[in-house]
Amino acid sequence: MGAYENLAVSYDRLTNDVDYEATVAFYYEILKGEGLSPRTAVDLACGTGSVSVILAKKGLRVTGVDMSEEMLTVAQQKAAQLENMPRFVCQRLEKLWLPRGVDMAVCALDSLDYITEPEDCARAIRRVYKALNPGGIFIFDVNTPEKLQAMDGQIFLDEDDDVYCVWRGEFDRETNICSYGMDLFQRRGTVWTRSFEEHREYAYSREQLEAYLKDAGFSYIRVYGDRRLEPPKAGEQRIYIKARKGIRK
Repeated sequence: MGAYENLAVSYDRLTNDVDYEATVAFYYEILKGEGLSPRTAVDLACGTGSVSVILAKKGLRVTGVDMSEEMLTVAQQKAAQLENMPRFVCQRLEKLWLPRGVDMAVCALDSLDYITEPEDCARAIRRVYKALNPGGIFIFDVNTPEKLQAMDGQIFLDEDDDVYCVWRGEFDRETNICSYGMDLFQRRGTVWTRSFEEHREYAYSREQLEAYLKDAGFSYIRVYGDRRLEPPKAGEQRIYIKARKGIRK
């Protein structure tokens, strides 16, 4: 079973501790430091559209892109009542294509790590560069290799009244990939159904990602700690990276 195929309808309930507002607020801290006021944005690997909706409420014209039709269906329903409704598109990031350039690209919740072939990751970053207007900004976050390596052998539980899931982590040092085997139990009326999904993340180093960004043409690249306008600390679990198109400082 592919990642998010069954999880989509339960994703928001299982991730209700994720502070999307704080993530977007950090984007705006970065934008303020850059002196930018974007009007258009693409939310890459947008999932159920939580970031897309927040950006749209701030007045941006937003395109949400994701490879999962199931997640996009939930996103469409979530955004249906918005006057400034985002446009949602089913695409893989390494094949990203937008009809018009955008001022900002964001990619939240370590979604870039889900591209498990480094060549595809580099290709996706090149596609993002092409999608941006001159002077545009790309902001994204990834899990650090230290975090993904520490997931090996770990078991996690998530539940609410209608869904229960068990995550089992395994890190393969040869492939540099952390796999999450997930047993998902969902209530459908009076019946519980069981399904299995596998999620895989590649442990990209900051050096790899910076090299991909430079090769794509990005400049003024900066790496931050987890929602802090400071360099990452030792043992950081998540880092944010921003880069600009067509400027040098």
